[in-house]
Amino acid sequence: MKYFISAILFLITISHADAQRLSESIHLNQVGFYPESPKIAVVTEGEPDYFYILTPDFSDTLYTGQLSTIREAPNSGERVRVADFTDMTEPGNYILWITKLGYSYPFTVAPRVYEDAAKASLKGFYHQRVSAGIPYEYGGKWARPAGHPDTLVVIHPSAASPERPANSVISAPRGWYDAGDYNKYAVNSGITMGTLFSLYEDFPEYIRDFDINIPETGNGLPDLLNELLWNLRWFMDIQDPHDGGVYHKLTTANFEGRVMPAEAKGTRYVIQKSVTGTLNFAAVMAQASRIFQNYENVVPGLADSTLSAAESAWQWALDNPEKLYNQNEMNERFNPDILTGAYGDNDASDEFAWAAAELYITTGNRDYLDEVDLFPSDEASVPTWRSVQTMAYYTLARHSENIDSGIASDARDLVIDLANRLMDGVSETGYRTVMDRDESNYTWGSSGVAANQGMALIQAFLHTDDTTYLKYAHSNLDYLLGRNATGFSFLTGHGHKTPLYIHHRPSDARANIDPVPGLLSGGPNPGQQDECEYPSDLPAKSFIDDWCSYAANEIAINWNAPMVYLSAGLEALQFRGGFTVEDE
Repeated sequence: MKYFISAILFLITISHADAQRLSESIHLNQVGFYPESPKIAVVTEGEPDYFYILTPDFSDTLYTGQLSTIREAPNSGERVRVADFTDMTEPGNYILWITKLGYSYPFTVAPRVYEDAAKASLKGFYHQRVSAGIPYEYGGKWARPAGHPDTLVVIHPSAASPERPANSVISAPRGWYDAGDYNKYAVNSGITMGTLFSLYEDFPEYIRDFDINIPETGNGLPDLLNELLWNLRWFMDIQDPHDGGVYHKLTTANFEGRVMPAEAKGTRYVIQKSVTGTLNFAAVMAQASRIFQNYENVVPGLADSTLSAAESAWQWALDNPEKLYNQNEMNERFNPDILTGAYGDNDASDEFAWAAAELYITTGNRDYLDEVDLFPSDEASVPTWRSVQTMAYYTLARHSENIDSGIASDARDLVIDLANRLMDGVSETGYRTVMDRDESNYTWGSSGVAANQGMALIQAFLHTDDTTYLKYAHSNLDYLLGRNATGFSFLTGHGHKTPLYIHHRPSDARANIDPVPGLLSGGPNPGQQDECEYPSDLPAKSFIDDWCSYAANEIAINWNAPMVYLSAGLEALQFRGGFTVEDE
């Protein structure tokens, strides 16, 4: 129900002092909404039947609506009501107000409403650059000196070879700090870069002008590719040129302290080669080759060198399929012990499938697919660093016009089926988000789960033009930006209640400065592996904004990447003309 009431009547209605307060019981996307997109808030207390959309100065009421009946939200242990104002399309800045309860955080209705958040999410990678200072011109108050030149990296005994004996030295600068720590990991770089390259392949026109004010802006490459190139160069340096294998990680023996990068001086090692790290490398290098061949005038020879690197990595993986990374076993054999992130995985079949798909698309050589089980299951799953089979399906479906029609159709069907399963039952959940439909989504890096689900839904839309998929992708962006049981917008610096004490050394080591913006906090994790004092054990509420919480409040590049994809992908689709969905 929509109608206007006068400012005088409204002021009479809200004259009670208890209504003139910010209510933490109104949960919504704190950044805003497109004019034609779904607009939903969730209310967790109070008994009134109506809600109102007002200007922030309380002078005008633009919309009046009726709250839904009570819904159960078992993941947060709440009984909630939904405020749906999808058909309020007039651009502007607003708050949502409920009698005797109070008002929401402000939000905006406008075209391109997520562009700033999308660009900030990508620029978060710039702030994670290794071996580079961040000058004020590009980093503002988050400027910092360079850390970790990584020109004197020691070969750990686990990585020794005749050509590179233990304690010899290589140079492997650049790359991104993986998370809140200062190390670099091959496996996590793989899915991160694959996700960002996918954004370019899906929306090249939009990405060409997606500038984020970094030193390379305007050099002839889109800034997304400029940022990827910073990590790509490092990735290529950790491939052993003598055999094609890729070191599993570049790391200190243990995590460094709560200091700025320039103050962290621990010895850096490359650790044993692994089949999973090497296959992630092969996939990304093959993807990079077909993308950078379009920019031969800017990066001459890069397409050829990345393809050559991918092919030699693939051959090493075929020759060494048993070289899985087991950190505990390695530490029993070699010193010093390595205690940083393991990224261990006891099954490389999905990495083989992804690398084979990327090499097949880039080269046209069907032999790559003949080496793998491309369709081991009749269901696809949302990608994680440990499970990348669906990354192969994204690529095969994306390039369907150039490949065997049966393979393309099977890949496309699996992607669409995955999206359909993600949407099933969402309308009955308390928070009406894809994320909240299943308790198992609340795990380590749950924000990354939400963003990757959104990416999967956009993939399905690209193959069907069914805007229902966009509606549900949008629900997870709403989740990430505030429509969740914690009330936080998990993207630092975007929204009004955002994490301030993320587990991120460059943010923590500076006094009295907000955290680096554009970083996605890990989100609720009932595992609580850090043993901090959490306010709740309930899956959707198991979050605390505290440095101690590396299990829920750390950041990581593999979570930021799908956040970039989800927010920029929705923006790119608006750039194409937007979308309209029907309310349920």
